[in-house]
Order: sequence, then structure tokens, then C-alpha cells
Amino acid sequence: MLERDKNISTEQKALSINLDDHKYGTIVEIGAGQEVARQFFKAGAAAGTIAKTSSAYDMTVSDAIYGKAGRYVSRERVHQMLNLEFDLCVNRLAEVRPPMSTFFSYAATVTARSFKGGNECHGWIGVRLQLRPKEEPCEIVCHVRMLDNTNELQAEALGILGVNLIYAAYNYSHKPKWLIESLLDGIGQGRIEVDLIDFDGPGFSYIDSRLANLYLVNSWLTRAVLFDETGTPVVPRDFLYKKPVAVMRSSFRLPTLVHTDMEHVGTQHLAKKAGVDPERIVRLAEVSMSQVMSDDKLDDSDFLLRVELANAMGLPVLLSDYVRYFSLRSWFRRHTKEAIAILMKISDVKNYLFDLDFYDDLEGGALEGLGKLFADNTNVLVYPVEKDGVVTTLSDVQFADKLKYVAQQVIHNKKLVDAEGYDPNLLSISARELIPTISDGPGAWEAAVDPRVLELIKRKGLHGYPG
Repeated sequence: MLERDKNISTEQKALSINLDDHKYGTIVEIGAGQEVARQFFKAGAAAGTIAKTSSAYDMTVSDAIYGKAGRYVSRERVHQMLNLEFDLCVNRLAEVRPPMSTFFSYAATVTARSFKGGNECHGWIGVRLQLRPKEEPCEIVCHVRMLDNTNELQAEALGILGVNLIYAAYNYSHKPKWLIESLLDGIGQGRIEVDLIDFDGPGFSYIDSRLANLYLVNSWLTRAVLFDETGTPVVPRDFLYKKPVAVMRSSFRLPTLVHTDMEHVGTQHLAKKAGVDPERIVRLAEVSMSQVMSDDKLDDSDFLLRVELANAMGLPVLLSDYVRYFSLRSWFRRHTKEAIAILMKISDVKNYLFDLDFYDDLEGGALEGLGKLFADNTNVLVYPVEKDGVVTTLSDVQFADKLKYVAQQVIHNKKLVDAEGYDPNLLSISARELIPTISDGPGAWEAAVDPRVLELIKRKGLHGYPG
């Protein structure tokens, strides 16, 4: 099996493009200097590749060139830049360059560390290019977060990232996993986060953007990605900003009426607690990365199944590699300061939330982890389970001796609370028991499944449904 060469340096990547007579384009960067262009010039022979570089840093100048945009650091702006610069490049040079030329435009609009500091350091980057001569262009667009502490280091990382993106777009267009994992070449962990990537155009028509964003998490470019209720990747901060959040962690291999009820109960609880209109609350289905791995390999089809079924319920989907709940809460706190409700079944409280082994690597152990989880306006809402006619709630859980008083304290403070207003007729439903019966066709399982999910299962023949 072929493996990607991970030892190609940034300079070698830039030089290989510079020495290719058939690749020619423009590089425009706003917000952190002209670091991508600098990498190509530093590598040498840049005259063979770069037609123009520019930085319309002044807002009035930027508007005059690219037109007005709602925000200067936005997807809308980077598209304006890519489209205009690519068209100019082709219109001006197609007749004078070699007939086998492929043209490209690279654009970045970012807000790096300001002089005063404290600002959100993020931006949009993208490349628009022809993979074959005279073909309609393809496009890759990414949202990035810069994690370095200084403007200089952020600019350096962005410069390397831009070279990686252009090189990968040309050389790994047939291997999206290689393309994505190569974005961190020469940068390393902890400096840049890419929390959204999107592909467009004829050469990328085979790439499913949901899978591409799954690969971002698997390649450690980010810890979580977010899809709206249609399965479209979205920027977490834009989607969650100033919104209360009710997040339900489950497998979502088969959303049942229990999931529907949990969503309703969680929304009503949060609306009452936070005093907000239920329509303002973002309701999320959260799937853990560990659930879409099989024998340490990604199971693409299983992941798409879970996203489609959760979307069928009208739920956006969060995919994360956060096993521990306090880490998940910390991620949400980066994007919203509003109330958070984490919904879980009673069986998960003891198995995960109050499992001492989960906190072994923390200096403060379980006290530290639980303290981080239940800080400020965050609640864990516990949904009961019925088995063999017996309903289990929080009062029935036998906590480990070392944690029983901590559990009593968070329950007393109404941080860990039993769900209220649930439908007792649904408590015995088990998705795990229902899934094997779906392949038999119509049956009793249908009455336990959300009607929107049922329609999708039958239409697409999911879980082996016949016909």
C-alpha cells in the first residue's frame, strides 16, 4: 500500500510548484502579512509560478476591489477574493501562457493576534484551481484558528499552511485523506486548528464534505466538527455564538422515540432554567469519534449513517473526540457563554461520569474533572431507564465510596438532575435490541422509532431493511 511522503519540506513543496511551467496563479492575503507568497519567493524561481501577490489591507481598498461583504473575515469574502483573482488570471494570461497551463488563485482573510491581544484569532483560506488545462476550476476552502501567542508565529504558521494547501490541492486531489493530513506538515500540533473544510468543483465531485470533516478530527487538525441539520459543515463559533445548547450524547445508530423525548425534555428544562425561548436553543446530537472506529480504522459508512439518521430528526450533529464530559463542556465554552445542558441516560452516569479511572491523568483527579464540568451554568440532565419493569433514576445509583459525597453535593446543588416530564411509556425501548430486527422488514420495531427516521430507513434500506 502506498504511503504519503511526510518528509517533503515547505521549501521543497514551494519549489516544486515554482519549477512547474504549467502552474501559474495569484496569491492574495489580508490580515497577517504575505506569508504564503513569501514562502514561494524564498524557495526561488517564483517567477515561474506567481503572476501577482497583493494585500488589500485597508477596508475601503478591499471593498473597492472585491465588493462589499457582511464581514471582512468571512467565507463570503474569501470567495469574493478567489473568484475575482482566478478570473483575472485566466482572462489576462490564458492566451500568452503555454496551452497546457493550469491556473490558480490562493486567498486568505484572517484576523491574527492584535497589538492589544485578547481577540479571536481565526480566518478563512482557500485555493481555486484547474486540475487539468481549460477545465472548470475546483475549490477548497477552510476555516482556521491560530493558536500561537504572537502575531509573528501565527503568520509563520499561516504561511506554511497556505503552501501545504496549494501543494496538496495539486498533488493529492485523488486522495482526500492525504490532502487533509498534509495540511499540518511543517507546523506540528497545537499551532493551527482547521475546524471546517469544504470541496467544490468537477475534480472534487467525488468527495463527501461530511467525510472530509471527519478526516479533520481523525488527523488531529481539530478536536470537533459540526454539521447543521442538513449535514452541511458549519463553523462552530458562528453556529453556537450566544446560544444556549442542549447536547445529547448517544450512538445515533438508531434514533428512537426515546431520543425524541430526551430532546424535548432537555429543551424544556433548559428553556425554564435559562429563561429563554426554546427556539433559541441549539439542540445537538453528539457522536463520539470512538463510536465510528472499527479495529482502529474509520468506518466511513457507519459515520454517514449516524449523521443521516440524526439529521432526519432535525438535529445538527457534533462529532468530537472528547471522551470526558468536562472536555466537551470546555469546547462549548469557547463558542458560547450561555447555559449548557448535557443529556445522558442513567446508565452512563456511573459508567462514565463518576468513573474514577476517567480522571487518572488529572492532578486533581475526579474532583478536578467534575469541578470543570459543573462550573457556571452547566447542568447534566439524566434520563431514566426501565429494565424488567424496574425504572432506575439518580436516587438508585450506587456511587463509589470516594465519590458518593461529591455526587450528593452536585445533586443537592441541582447541577446533576433527574429529567422531568418524560414519557414513562418509552423507557423500556432499546435501540441495541431493535437494530437486529430491522432486516426482517415491517414489525414491532417500527412503533419505537421516530417517524422521520423510519421513513429514511425504509426509503434507503438502512440497517438491512429489505427492498
